[in-house]
Amino acid sequence: MARYTGPVCRLCRREGMKLYLKGDKCYTDKCPVAKRAYAPGQHGQSRKKVTEYGMQLREKQKVRRFYGISESQMNKYFLKADKMRGITGENLLRLLELRLDNVVYRMGFASSRAEARQLVTHGHFQVNGAKVDIPSVLLSLNDVIAVKERSRGSEKFKSIIENHSGNTVKWVDVDLEQLRGSIVAEPTREDIDIPIEEHLIVELYSK
Repeated sequence: MARYTGPVCRLCRREGMKLYLKGDKCYTDKCPVAKRAYAPGQHGQSRKKVTEYGMQLREKQKVRRFYGISESQMNKYFLKADKMRGITGENLLRLLELRLDNVVYRMGFASSRAEARQLVTHGHFQVNGAKVDIPSVLLSLNDVIAVKERSRGSEKFKSIIENHSGNTVKWVDVDLEQLRGSIVAEPTREDIDIPIEEHLIVELYSK
């Protein structure tokens, strides 16, 4: 399935909530969700009866759009999560959190997951000293993620140092001066702040 390349604010409006796909714009009054809190399209404002299947589908679509993954990727992550020990829904979210592009975003080195994915694709990051340009790479405990030496002097990363908020997740340790971070623990469900009812996704895939 091809990646969505249209206006991402339409995705937020379709889900009826902010997915924070546009970085800083999502925190301003210019956010379309704040202006038009209804689904896009001709019939966006009409009331529709939501079925059980519809609720399950919407939760799956929210997760896909939060993390910027395709339908086939979502299927693969669910199959992997289902084979792991523990609660399948929580396993699924944990896997998605450990994607390299998401970790770069969680480190505060990008304003959105889409920007993090682009930075990774352009080869600005190393994992354990080796260049990695695949955003979907799954990281593990004690992995070290760092900005490449040649990229550290760019205006982009200078701006990151100046504007870094320091609000990183507790399972990632960030060294801002060295532009690097490491996975110090596996994310738990309490660490994942996206408003998702993952049990609905499990129910959808279990049909």
